[in-house]
Amino acid sequence: MAVFEKNGTQLYYVDTGEGQPLLLLHGLSSSHAMFYREIDFFKNKYRVIAPDARGHGHSEKHEEYTLQDHIDDAVALLDHLELDSVYVIGVSMGSYIAQGLAIQAADRVKKLILVATKPSGLQASMEELLERYADELEGLGPIDKLNHASKYMFHNHKRVGQWLKTTGENSDQLTMNEQKIASEALKGFDFRPELSKVKAETLVISGTHDGLNPPEKGRETAVLIPDATFMEFKRSGHAPNVEQEELFLGIAENFLE
Repeated sequence: MAVFEKNGTQLYYVDTGEGQPLLLLHGLSSSHAMFYREIDFFKNKYRVIAPDARGHGHSEKHEEYTLQDHIDDAVALLDHLELDSVYVIGVSMGSYIAQGLAIQAADRVKKLILVATKPSGLQASMEELLERYADELEGLGPIDKLNHASKYMFHNHKRVGQWLKTTGENSDQLTMNEQKIASEALKGFDFRPELSKVKAETLVISGTHDGLNPPEKGRETAVLIPDATFMEFKRSGHAPNVEQEELFLGIAENFLE
């Protein structure tokens, strides 16, 4: 992995392959390691760049940061690598960072794929889900709550389980406190007034069974971005890129080409 510094914060990233730069932005509490399939698939045609967001993976941990910090870090990475034109795939939290990047650096983001996304949120999607099923989860510990809530998050649990296991084996795990800090960073964002500024050709993908960011949130995002395309994966939940991997990679490859 490579590293660069943004205002004293060390941020790590993978940089592999050659060609048009493709930036991969990961989800909450994860790291670049969640993209092991995508990196292996796209590195033969693209220069794949996959950072660990601050507070995640190998990047430096802080007691407090914001979604805007994540967006500024993404811009700083493009500056560090001297990239004027990028394609971007963002999943869940990564899709929020991608939206902010496509607004803030509209002339640099040429193609944009937003997966399991929403355009605004008063709190992290996981917190919203746990509150929605609070009666059902009462009395359970943190890990048991997450395990129980997963049935509302995903559809293909076997594939998701294998993916989480492989990702976990190749990435530093966050402590409970670090996860809380990471969730706090996503509270109260709202890109809806600014999504009309996005210039990138955009594809939004949601999973029918996603209880975290349901399809209506994806549709809302697509409607607000000029000429965006929306797709709903019928046999997916919050991880369409994993639950219907072959479909996702095929569609993403065609879209990016």
